Amino acid sequence: MRSAMTSLSVDDFDFHLPPELIAQHPAAERRGSRLLHVCPRGLPAGCCGEPENPAKIGSKGLQLVDRQFADLPGLLRAGDLLVFNDTRVIKARFFGCKDTGGHIEVMLERIVDATHAICQIRASKAPKAGSTLRLADAFDVRMTGRAGTDGDFFALELVDAGNFWELSEQYGKLPLPPYIEHPAEGADETRYQTVYAREPGAVAAPTAGLHFDEAMLETLRAQGINTAFLTLHVGAGTYRPMRVEKIADHRMHSERFEIPQATVEAIAATRAAGGRIIAVGTTSLRALESAGNDNGAVRVGGAETDIFITPGYRFKVVDRLITNFHLPKSTLLMLVSAFSGMAAIREAYAHAVAQRYRFFSYGDAMLLEKADAV
Repeated sequence: MRSAMTSLSVDDFDFHLPPELIAQHPAAERRGSRLLHVCPRGLPAGCCGEPENPAKIGSKGLQLVDRQFADLPGLLRAGDLLVFNDTRVIKARFFGCKDTGGHIEVMLERIVDATHAICQIRASKAPKAGSTLRLADAFDVRMTGRAGTDGDFFALELVDAGNFWELSEQYGKLPLPPYIEHPAEGADETRYQTVYAREPGAVAAPTAGLHFDEAMLETLRAQGINTAFLTLHVGAGTYRPMRVEKIADHRMHSERFEIPQATVEAIAATRAAGGRIIAVGTTSLRALESAGNDNGAVRVGGAETDIFITPGYRFKVVDRLITNFHLPKSTLLMLVSAFSGMAAIREAYAHAVAQRYRFFSYGDAMLLEKADAV
């Protein structure tokens, strides 16, 4: 199965996206987005579309149903388990200057501890190791050297008193994705966080979760649909373009995740009762698959993951996936293509463009069925 990866190129995951479909602002209400339900093979009549909301039938029995995100509770059943990523986005973006006077932009990738961090730096010329950077005209850091698997990141240490967590909250800016053209505004402080965010450390939001509000979570609980949480701190590396032609040559950036005992137990109980494990977002899916064994059991605790999920991957834990639409030629587009099939995702994205769905972080959502589970 993994042999499929060796022959695939990045261009196999390209598609045309009109720029006006890139959402610059969220829907007026969290649940106000649209939901495209993607069923890779034909299901029994009525499972994917109803007479008043019929499915578009594509090749090989593919079904695509245009819905509203508010319809989601009706697409789940009692005993299902939704797994959310409860990471919280920190104010990771800083403007400053080098000791030579040149202007810089710093994007934290990860706060390692109170006085050390890994970051990306945008400048006319990269700072040299040992140089001092003044950030937000408020505090100084020293760039101690390169970091990351490809040396694309920089290691920082604080020169002044304080700690990165507090300085980030006091002086940093919310790091909206590069394809959102406006600077972070007051509304973004709320809407670029999930309502259940509680563990600070991410520099990009787990965007599938942005569609859920407290009322929907309460509706799900009332219907007997269970919820569980894990933490994966999304790094700025999620936006890095792939720099290879063959996807087999790509090296994924590493991210830290933590799965608590309660979530492991909830997954085991759901499996035993015949329920389905539904990952809310690709970050939840990557953590679960990284921690799962061949029998679908998930281990408790924290670890680093650089898992790269591509067509041919056999999913061990997750049965369904809620996700937003992803960038052309991105590793996340490869992940959803592995989950529902390359042909199904290609048709689904073409349908979404034709139907004017809104793309990326502030855009609409998809409910994906697993290709080998339907």
